[in-house]
Amino acid sequence: MKVAILYGKETLRIEKREIPAPGEGEVLVRIKTALTCGTDAKVYLRGGHPRMITPPSPFGHEFSGEIVKVGKGVDRWKEGMRIMAVNSAPCFSCYYCKREEYSLCEDLLFLNGAYAEYLLIPERIVRYNVYPLPDSLSFAEGAFLEPFACVLHGIEKIGVKTGNWVSVIGCGPIGLLFLLILKAKGTRVIMIDRILERMEKAKELGADLVLMGKEGVEEGVRNITPQKKGVDISIEAVGNPSTWEQSIKLVRKGGKVLLFGGCAPGTSFTLDTHFLHYHEITVKGVFHHTPPIVKRAYEILRDRIIDVQPLITEKLPLEELGKALQNMIKKSGIKTAILP
Repeated sequence: MKVAILYGKETLRIEKREIPAPGEGEVLVRIKTALTCGTDAKVYLRGGHPRMITPPSPFGHEFSGEIVKVGKGVDRWKEGMRIMAVNSAPCFSCYYCKREEYSLCEDLLFLNGAYAEYLLIPERIVRYNVYPLPDSLSFAEGAFLEPFACVLHGIEKIGVKTGNWVSVIGCGPIGLLFLLILKAKGTRVIMIDRILERMEKAKELGADLVLMGKEGVEEGVRNITPQKKGVDISIEAVGNPSTWEQSIKLVRKGGKVLLFGGCAPGTSFTLDTHFLHYHEITVKGVFHHTPPIVKRAYEILRDRIIDVQPLITEKLPLEELGKALQNMIKKSGIKTAILP
């Protein structure tokens, strides 16, 4: 089979490897669609990920496909079934799992290798985080399960309510997924970015206001919110210390800030303690997803409560994965569907 292997910083090769055979509880899937992700672009630029990838390693984690073989003891899944899945599963037995804080699991099992013709899904992920892909959804739409589950995890952690005013810094794939579910929940959404193509996409998808991310953003946000107080919830979906700091300045007194975008290890940012203390602001970090959230994300996609199809702006073969990643680095397009 063809598979993309990450060897280090911006070093990626498409190689031939043997198709793996599923062991007990495992499932072998023929990848139909793998989606590009901002995390993949970061991993490509940095040459790895402290928790998920140590080169040389297969690469990619957003996918959907068709089962071609099942291992011993697998009863729920059969050859020929269409599936959607996420890239991890918790252990359900550690300190954090026993407190139902599954995204903080001390033995979180990660799966990489979606940029390939075939992918072997481990038993633990098969057991908890694989779902049937209905005929009403395309393989490309099914591949959104993982990123959307992450977004939904953030939404539920920060406590979005109908009628809230919400700002989202970043009109990339994650920011636009936030926009889709926020609008479905009946909120007013202000999107902020510096790339015109992405700002136009945010307008198309129903943003109430789209602002250029430069000086004057704070004033622009306050001018549209009730009594010019600021938003109820501010979401950072970029992963940059400067936008982390900016997001905190957009909320009203008593507001909440969701720091979703991940910064590089060792990064720090400045927080005005006076502002935080006297305005009673809640600042919340969030990471990954959990099996209960994945189930809800699956149901929302299955029932077409949101439409993710407009976020796919290009389709490329596996051999052009390098081009797709470079486009992401240049902020060109939204998501690319890789078709092995």
